[in-house]
Amino acid sequence: MVAHVSLVQLRRVHGVLDCERGSIARHFSVAAAKEDAVSSSSVHGEYGKKVGRSSIFLDRQSEKDLHAFKVSSREARGSYSSKRMPIAATGVNSLFSCGQVVSARHFSSGADLPPHEAIGMPSLSPTMTEGNIAKWVKKEGDKVSPGEVLCEVETDKATVEMECMEEGYLAKIVCGDGAKEIKVGEIIAITVEEEGDIEKFKDYKASSSAAAPAESKPQSEPVEPKEEKKEVSKAPEPTATKTEESSQSGDRLFSSPVARKLAEDNNVPLSSLKASAAKGSKKEAAAAPGLGYVDLPNTQIRKVTANRLLQSKQTIPHYYLTVDSRVDKLIKLRSELNPMQDASGGKKISINDLVIKAAALALRKVPACNSSWMNDFIRQYHNVNINVAVQTEHGLFVPVVRDADKKGLAAIADEVKQLASRAKDNSLKPEDYEGGTFTVSNLGGPFGIKQFCAIVNPPQSAILAIGSAEKRVIPGAAEGQYEIGSFMSATLSCDHRVIDGAMGAEWLKAFKGYLEDPTTMLL
Repeated sequence: MVAHVSLVQLRRVHGVLDCERGSIARHFSVAAAKEDAVSSSSVHGEYGKKVGRSSIFLDRQSEKDLHAFKVSSREARGSYSSKRMPIAATGVNSLFSCGQVVSARHFSSGADLPPHEAIGMPSLSPTMTEGNIAKWVKKEGDKVSPGEVLCEVETDKATVEMECMEEGYLAKIVCGDGAKEIKVGEIIAITVEEEGDIEKFKDYKASSSAAAPAESKPQSEPVEPKEEKKEVSKAPEPTATKTEESSQSGDRLFSSPVARKLAEDNNVPLSSLKASAAKGSKKEAAAAPGLGYVDLPNTQIRKVTANRLLQSKQTIPHYYLTVDSRVDKLIKLRSELNPMQDASGGKKISINDLVIKAAALALRKVPACNSSWMNDFIRQYHNVNINVAVQTEHGLFVPVVRDADKKGLAAIADEVKQLASRAKDNSLKPEDYEGGTFTVSNLGGPFGIKQFCAIVNPPQSAILAIGSAEKRVIPGAAEGQYEIGSFMSATLSCDHRVIDGAMGAEWLKAFKGYLEDPTTMLL
């Protein structure tokens, strides 16, 4: 089929891709998609042809209409003969969920490089913009087959194995073990079809020509300000000019026009002011005691967590509601259920498992709190998926318990413990933490924190912060009688754009009702 492709056709392909890496997107049968498919087919031949019931075409814009799917290279290539090598993440079609194919056939402009596959850093989660290479499983020169792991990629959420889907040879590893902050789409490796082509990529380097123009501008920009400052210095009397010239012979002196004017009026050389400032700073440095420290590199997940939390506090109007619930009946129910769990070989039910169940049922009762702000509208979810905050040495993970309102306590307990174990092992997969609609964070049980306010996890509109249970003395039924009860604090952080104060209070009332009368959760 290669013989049928002309040089003009290949140039058109590069024109469509607009760069060495393209993206294939899928639209289902909506009107706009049909029009795009028709126009694509008319311009690029069979490149926009139908594959099954979906249209394959190029999309360099948003991801909002893209859906997870797999497509073979034969279906995707159409009439142009490039053979593509899709890369998959273990257990999830996450590369295609972002509408991006991270490997693309390169038609070499030089005679020394044969056609090859350029594998880019994949987008393995909706929030991922860059990733790290944990380690390469395959080495340069190795043959790769479908299903074999090429390397382990550290994403913004976890470490994911990247698999090959077609046969070939790993000709060049561009980003080796430990490579960090690799942008999504940036080339990380080269593969070829023929073993004899491997040697031709020995000295291959990814193109960096795009960065050259950006470096030339900053060098020319400072020239103009220097000339302007010289013009300003010539305006005052000759004494000021001499002062500035003498200062420029040593360290460069920065001063505002007001400072120069004051110095001139009081006959104070600017250089002397600079010298005194320098002496003062040296004294301060000498007076400060020596500090020992170590710089700890930020993991990818910690960077992303920091950026998302900063975005949340800056863009989401938070408010907080707190209730204290008496949990004596909840503790009693747990003590009755766990012996049955032990007898059946199940996981023990924790207070946090009961909290997750109560939160899920409260969301079903007050569905307005199970929503997201989407700028032009509010999206209310039918599924109740609870993210559970898990702290690990790698950072904060929030794996999700899907349809928690429909699951029993035993199922929730088992799933939470499995997810927490994978989080601590840094082996969560994208489907383990994506798709949550509400988050629960518990610092009471593990750490004894009485009460705290959590930060909303966007795009969700609420997060529940659970404190520790404490015993309190409360009035009894008769005058002069007292009893001891256990009370637990719960604080709901809300996005005021979605959840009004009364709505948040209604949700907390339902949540408190389930905690104080837990048998209602079993109905």
